[in-house]
Amino acid sequence: MTETNIDFWASLPIPAFILDADDHIEDCNPVAESFLNTSAKTLHGAPVWDKVMIDAPLESSFERVRKDRSALFINDVDVGGGDRPPVLCNIQIAPLSLVGGESSAKVLLLISPREIAGRLGRSHSVKSAAKSAIGMAEMLAHEIKNPLAGITGAAQLLSMNLSVEDQEMTDLIVAETRRIVKLLEQVEQFGNVLMPQCKAVNIHDVLDRARRSAMVGFGAHMDIVEDYDPSLPATWGDADQLQQVFLNLLKNASEANKAGGKIRIHTFYENSMRLRRADGSGSVPLQIEIMDDGPGLPAEIASDVFEPFVSGRENGTGLGLALVSKIISEHQGWIAVDSAPGRTVFRLSLPVAPKFEQTEVETA
Repeated sequence: MTETNIDFWASLPIPAFILDADDHIEDCNPVAESFLNTSAKTLHGAPVWDKVMIDAPLESSFERVRKDRSALFINDVDVGGGDRPPVLCNIQIAPLSLVGGESSAKVLLLISPREIAGRLGRSHSVKSAAKSAIGMAEMLAHEIKNPLAGITGAAQLLSMNLSVEDQEMTDLIVAETRRIVKLLEQVEQFGNVLMPQCKAVNIHDVLDRARRSAMVGFGAHMDIVEDYDPSLPATWGDADQLQQVFLNLLKNASEANKAGGKIRIHTFYENSMRLRRADGSGSVPLQIEIMDDGPGLPAEIASDVFEPFVSGRENGTGLGLALVSKIISEHQGWIAVDSAPGRTVFRLSLPVAPKFEQTEVETA
C-alpha cells in the first residue's frame, strides 16, 4: 500500500477533541479551535465541560463508552462555548485504542453542527422568496403609483376652495398618499439592486466606513466596539453594497436598543464553512458577526426575518433584512441570525478574493 502524508486529524471537517481519562482536553483539531474561537494552547489540559457547553448530561455517556468500548451517538443538543451562542449539533463519542489494539481510557468527541445545513436551506428559501417578492413588488409599485399621483393632485385642487378646517382633511390625504409613494419607492429599490461589481475588498475598511457613519448618525447613542482579526485576507465583493449591508445591520441593532447599549463587530476566519456551487468552489471562511445587547427579535418572526415584508417594528417595511440577504446571496455568501433577550448576533460568511486579485485590494 502506498504511504501517504495526509494529516487526517487536521483534515477533519468538524470539531474533534481527544479527552483523557478525566475528561480533560488532550488534543483538538483546527476546526475545533475555530468552533470555540479559542486556541489549542488555551484548550489543552482544560476540563472539557469548562470549554464546551453542552445542554445535556453527558458524564454517564462517557462512562458507558469507556465501559462498553462502543461508540455513542447523541442527536439534537445545543452546544456552545466562549462567546459563541449555542447551536444545534449532533454528538459522537467513541473509545480510542492504543497502537496494537490495547484499550485506553481516552475518548474521541466529535461535534457536528447542524446550523450549516439549516443556513443553506434558509439561504435557498430566502433567495426563492425574494425573487417572487421582487416580481410582485415591481408590478404593484408600477400600478399603484400612477393613481396615487392623481389622488394627490385632486386633493390639492380641492383644498384651494375649502375652509381651514376642511383643509386638514385634504392635507391628511396628501400626506398619506406621499407616505405610500415613499413606501413603494423602497419596494422598487429592493427590486432594482444591481448585481455586485466584485473586486478584492478589505472587509475591515468597509466595516470602519459603516461604523463611522453609524456613530455620527443613528448609532450615536450606542457603544460600537471593534474586535477584528487583522490577518483576514481580502474578500471578493462590491464595497458599496457590502457597506449597505453593514449599515442596515448596525441600524437595526441601534433601533432595537434606543436607550443605548453595545454593538460588537467581530471578524474571524473559519475554514470549515463551505457552500456547494455548480463551479465546484464554495469556501466562505471570512466571518463577520454584528452583536448587540438589545431585547432580541420577536419570537414569532425570529425564523423568518430574512423573508420579504416580515418586520418586528411598527411601520417597518420588512425589506431591510430581505435586501441584506439578497445582497449576501449574490456575493456567494451566507447570513444567519441567533437571537435571545440580551444578545442578537447576525453572522455573515463571505468568500476570499482569488489569489491573483489579492495584490489590488479596494479600500474605503
